[in-house]
Amino acid sequence: MKKTVLYIFLLMITCNLVSCAQSVTTVPTQVSTNRTSNDTFRFEKFIPGSYNFMEVDVLNNLYLVTAGNQLKKINANGDSVAVFNDVKKYGNPSLIDVTNPLKVLLFYKNYATVVMLDRLLSERNSINFRKQNIFRVKAIATSYDNNIWLFDEQDLTLKKIDEQGKILQQSTDWRVIMNDVPSPGIIIDHNNLVYLYDAAKGFYIFDYYGTFKNNLPFLQWENVSIGSNRLSGFSGKQYFSYELQSLNLKTYTLPAFFKGYTAIKAMNGKIYLLKEQGIEIYSVL
Repeated sequence: MKKTVLYIFLLMITCNLVSCAQSVTTVPTQVSTNRTSNDTFRFEKFIPGSYNFMEVDVLNNLYLVTAGNQLKKINANGDSVAVFNDVKKYGNPSLIDVTNPLKVLLFYKNYATVVMLDRLLSERNSINFRKQNIFRVKAIATSYDNNIWLFDEQDLTLKKIDEQGKILQQSTDWRVIMNDVPSPGIIIDHNNLVYLYDAAKGFYIFDYYGTFKNNLPFLQWENVSIGSNRLSGFSGKQYFSYELQSLNLKTYTLPAFFKGYTAIKAMNGKIYLLKEQGIEIYSVL
């Protein structure tokens, strides 16, 4: 009898312990996050850090300027692969061109100077445009043959120079070929064409010989880029993607969960958001 009572008592204790364990494991765990997805934008990755500038190249490498004024290159896997410590050599760069991942350009408009870095962000060379008698430049880019495109606001021509600043070629004076001359702030070399963008007048497209080909009247775009044969830009709460082959323009409304970013960029079907705590990366579905 005593053995039976003891067995029942132990069985009751065992059942209670199992019941308690089951009740603990079935309690849902709440994860606090502001990152989400919808039918158009799917969250992919978060890269933590404090940055005040962001660029993205065609290989999905990120170029980030830290609070300590370092330029960091982070690959598509989120690994830091290179650092440049002398970003403020001539003050804050007006733009950083990463058109060619093998040659990064830092342009300092106030000093009329461009600094060239290699793929590991080691300094290769620098050019002072004033020493080349070029005095008014606000847009530059790497050319397909590793030279430099620039738009000379003084004589209103598109020029290509080499790494020593020698002029290799230049277009006709724009006043000869158009009535209302734009003032481009962005230059992109892509697929045998050069795109120059003035937010008030649109895109002006030239071939590699400086011959004017076309105008795309996409106005007031910001953070313009070309990747995967798409011309992309943002305006207000909208993202625009223009297929360069099909000539199809798609317009997306940015979701509410994108809020709080200080910079935004589109490249290769992805959206990159620079926020206070790091970089959020979304794919466009």
